[in-house]
Amino acid sequence: MKRIILILLAMALLLGLSACGTKSTGGDNVKINFGVLKGPTGIGAAPLMRDFGSPDGSTDYNITLAAAPTDLTALLINGEMDIACLPTNVAATLYNKTNGGVQMLAIVTKGMLFILENGGSIQSMADLKGRTVYVLSQGQGAAPEYVFNYLLTQNGLTPNKDVNIVWEDSDTLSTQLAAGDVDLALLPVPNSTSVILKNPDVRYALDLTAEWDRLNTGSGMYMSCVVVRTEFAKAHPDAVKLFLERYGASLNSMIDAAASKDVGFDAAQLLVDQQIVGSAKVAATALPYAGLCNITGAAKMKDAISGYYQVLFDADPSSIGGAIPGDDFYG
Repeated sequence: MKRIILILLAMALLLGLSACGTKSTGGDNVKINFGVLKGPTGIGAAPLMRDFGSPDGSTDYNITLAAAPTDLTALLINGEMDIACLPTNVAATLYNKTNGGVQMLAIVTKGMLFILENGGSIQSMADLKGRTVYVLSQGQGAAPEYVFNYLLTQNGLTPNKDVNIVWEDSDTLSTQLAAGDVDLALLPVPNSTSVILKNPDVRYALDLTAEWDRLNTGSGMYMSCVVVRTEFAKAHPDAVKLFLERYGASLNSMIDAAASKDVGFDAAQLLVDQQIVGSAKVAATALPYAGLCNITGAAKMKDAISGYYQVLFDADPSSIGGAIPGDDFYG
């Protein structure tokens, strides 16, 4: 009887060791499907894409490059994508739509909205009184409109009373501003960069990020982030941790490049190579204005962005999915 018990114990031990041997703990054996948006939201991912990703999934990360957030959110919802770079309002909407199905891993850009002027008369928000500002129609009923209206109101100006706002499509507005047919326009990077490269007389008159910070709300105008599917994060915490370390290093190198530090590679050309920006000249000019940042940790992310979410919610609750995200949104 004793011999049988010993044999059974030995078999149990062997089975246990076998199970431990097949368990992945370092994150290296988990293939991550990662979505990247073209433009400023995707800039921080460029070195990671170069070093760890490929479209066919033959290396660590299977990369999907998209032009619109909706191309990535659908994949996140159906489980075909694990991690993605998204606008922060889209991330909040997705969290609400999926009942907590995504979590924020990092905040990666701040601002990116500028008032451009043909001339030198605009030095402050107050100078916009009585003027007409042209704004991209893509921003109507979305974050750019709500942010601009909020900043006007906080500076004692009533939208469409003290300041006339005209909505125009991207190609038309960029052409008109570059040609000198429009005096004032609200444009994001890199649209603003393309205009200034075509017409050096156009200047950055107001940085809406700086105008927001001047209000001392305690929160910033953070507009892009990285999210992970909650289910994936719970199932593969080590893989997510490794990804965040690699992505953080990638983002930090682009932050250094934006500050004109030597990073050992041509950052502008890398953005072209990874198809995030179409022109190296535009990329090089846009980098310092892309608002790159790297904020991680649940408490820090919530403190940084909660005020921005409140402004969007107050303007239109549906802009962030009907509710301000709960604490479990911050991973």
